[in-house]
Amino acid sequence: MTAQVETTLRGPDAYSMARRAIEAMEKAGVWPTPLNFELWVRYLGDPDSALGREIERMIAASEPFTEATAEMLAAEYLMRGRLTDEICDAGRVLDRELSSVSAAVAQAHRSQAAYGRTLAGAAGSLDSADDADALKTIVSDLSEATRKAQQENQALEVKLEASTREVARLSQHLEQVRLDAMTDALTNLANRKAFDEHLDDACEKALQKGEALSLAVLDIDHFKRFNDTWGHQTGDQVIRYVASVLSRAAQTPRIAARYGGEEFAMIFPRESLPEVEKSLETIRKEIASRALRRRSTNDDLGAVTVSIGFAHRRGGEPAASLLGRADAALYASKRSGRNKVTCADWLDDAA
Repeated sequence: MTAQVETTLRGPDAYSMARRAIEAMEKAGVWPTPLNFELWVRYLGDPDSALGREIERMIAASEPFTEATAEMLAAEYLMRGRLTDEICDAGRVLDRELSSVSAAVAQAHRSQAAYGRTLAGAAGSLDSADDADALKTIVSDLSEATRKAQQENQALEVKLEASTREVARLSQHLEQVRLDAMTDALTNLANRKAFDEHLDDACEKALQKGEALSLAVLDIDHFKRFNDTWGHQTGDQVIRYVASVLSRAAQTPRIAARYGGEEFAMIFPRESLPEVEKSLETIRKEIASRALRRRSTNDDLGAVTVSIGFAHRRGGEPAASLLGRADAALYASKRSGRNKVTCADWLDDAA
């Protein structure tokens, strides 16, 4: 959360904010789940934030605030704050490690300087030494100075090894945090943020190498009916089912993502239009081939179907235009009866 919201929640105004959140959620018909509560506290604490503006837009548009919606908002807005916290924590640990290594190196430099002075002094003493006892004292002093220098070097090596391990651990941890921030929690597919980055990258590569690129957008048909009839948990079951089919179909270099709510997207690098159409028809048929049952009651949910639209990238076409044409093809599938695949190029030819 923002520092201002965090401060409020740790002070006497926390109860007032909590009551405001509950009242606002009740007014909007939003269940007070822990995730919803966190979202609405953030929204009320900072209405001008990106999350605040999005919830305001949803309220104005009377959009339903489902569990799927909450998860999407959390992935889009809450994860960034958590990622920032993780990075700050890692930064503090790294700063501590670097300070410790710096101190150890400084100590080693001082020890080496002292050792150098001992050697210089010994060289002068050797010139004036006139008996065996004096030589023994000089050798003994050199031996002790050498032992201390070796100890300091060994301590520095141990410290550097420990710091190297800690930095490697931090690197692995931050990589996992990054992956978590790019993954949809409900489906384990790429989330909207990851999809946007992958699509931009795919368009750039297609432009540089002159390769084919297609984008498909998929939407679960009559999804609101599942939620209204069976509840949000069953709706989540349906979303996970569709995601599982897409995940199996999205072998590298393909990328499948949960684009938003009950909507998904797939990126097809280096595949021809007929190849993409064939793959999407296979996906559509596989999704529709299985009659789902509600896990909690074993009630028959019937067949789940999806409408699909896809577009083959034109030379130099930016990501936003490609996505817009795929979206238009999706809605053409919806308008013409659902449970079908439509290509944006077919719409252009028919125009």
